[in-house]
Amino acid sequence: MRTPPEAYLIFKAELKNAQLEKEKLRKAYEDKLSELNKELARLKEQIAAQQELMKTTIDYAIRIEQDMDHFKQEVEHNKTQRKNTFH
Repeated sequence: MRTPPEAYLIFKAELKNAQLEKEKLRKAYEDKLSELNKELARLKEQIAAQQELMKTTIDYAIRIEQDMDHFKQEVEHNKTQRKNTFH
């Protein structure tokens, strides 16, 4: 059996090195992608929490405004009733 030419052996070694480098880069890419997806999920969670906080704050402000309007109407009603009484 003949031994393969030296150029073939060099090519085969280079091909193996290239495949190993490709696998290393693929693994690094997948790790980075996984890390970015985790970060994205965390940011989405933070945004959702901030949106919920804003919604709660707006609902609270609306309720306070309604309570103030109701209180104002009550005060006006009490003023009117006092003017109509005889003392």
